[in-house]
Amino acid sequence: MTTPYQKEKEIAVAAIAQAAVICKNVQTQIDLGVLEKNDKSPVTVADFGSQALVCKMLNETFAADPVIGEEDSKSLRQPENEGLLTRLMNEVQQVLPEASPEQVLGWIDKGGQDSYTERFWTLDPIDGTKGFLRKDQYAISLALIVNGEIVVGALCCPNMNAQDGTEGVIFAAEKGQGAVEIPLGKNTATPISVSRENVQANIRTCESVEKAHSSHSDSARIAQLLGITADPVRIDSQAKYATVARGDAEAYLRLPRDGKYREKIWDHAGGVLVVEEAGGKVTDIKGRPLEFTHGRTLQNNLGVIVTSGTFHDAVIKAIDELNIGKF
Repeated sequence: MTTPYQKEKEIAVAAIAQAAVICKNVQTQIDLGVLEKNDKSPVTVADFGSQALVCKMLNETFAADPVIGEEDSKSLRQPENEGLLTRLMNEVQQVLPEASPEQVLGWIDKGGQDSYTERFWTLDPIDGTKGFLRKDQYAISLALIVNGEIVVGALCCPNMNAQDGTEGVIFAAEKGQGAVEIPLGKNTATPISVSRENVQANIRTCESVEKAHSSHSDSARIAQLLGITADPVRIDSQAKYATVARGDAEAYLRLPRDGKYREKIWDHAGGVLVVEEAGGKVTDIKGRPLEFTHGRTLQNNLGVIVTSGTFHDAVIKAIDELNIGKF
């Protein structure tokens, strides 16, 4: 039986799998002994290449759909970045030998939508920049939003192992149809579900490796209040969503460091549906649903709380009692 967004999910999975080829190629070339601390050029090449390939594939099948992406080609068109464009073309042409610079720049700019529409995609071509540069975890995230609801979510985690041991895994979900994991390069989809752990002390939380992304001290306070004894899992990118979705952890706390910052939709949309369809729950720190109706940001939400569901209310209550997010 065909499901309402089956085609969209199939294209999303195929698109991020193709983008992963470029990302993996670029990452294998990184020499950690030579790479300078402020040299972001490898991830920049992979970022642009990933967005180009995903937007190309979306445009071929769903030409009317806008894409809210993280990148645009403006900097690549500057003369001083000619070398960067050349490196990008070298990578893209390994996947698409006939691609021209103007085509690639055009594909990148397909992700230039800013405002909300009734139907649009949102893309993070590489989520987890520092993880990518460390040759650690990162994700390619893509989601389709229709009338404010995420109806397709797809995450590719090229450095995470699938349950069958394959290096690289795609997590995909269609609203109302459950969530699956697909080993990269294979066609086998295995249903996934969140953890059934029901002892509060055993909650395993996921946090960013980089402290700038969330408040680790507040996470520790929450853990203490709830009596959690397990050490947090430090992992970059939306791979945290995948970790909760397939039951390898029970929670991911993206706690605000100030009252001004609002999360970008592409940092969450792909992972949100995967967790929800695996049986979990996602809200902001006040327990409100995330609103994907305000363009590029979650304007009416503060922070993001992702759990297996069992302890969600307890986490939200602890956040309130500790006055977290009350700036």
